[in-house]
Amino acid sequence: MAFLTDTMHTPIATRITAVIATLMTDFANYRSYRKTISELQKLTGRELEDLGINRSSITASAREAVYGY
Repeated sequence: MAFLTDTMHTPIATRITAVIATLMTDFANYRSYRKTISELQKLTGRELEDLGINRSSITASAREAVYGY
């Protein structure tokens, strides 16, 4: 209920700005995730092994690096 009360008193421009900022951050994170995957896929098996990553875990490693989970 506190959220509803808080948002009712927040100006619409502030809420729209917050949504846009969140979308921009999410998009930047997604681009970083895709770039990380792309860079890891370019590496040889030996280079990936040196990093402690195998091909099947590239997406999981990229997700952890960008999003932290």
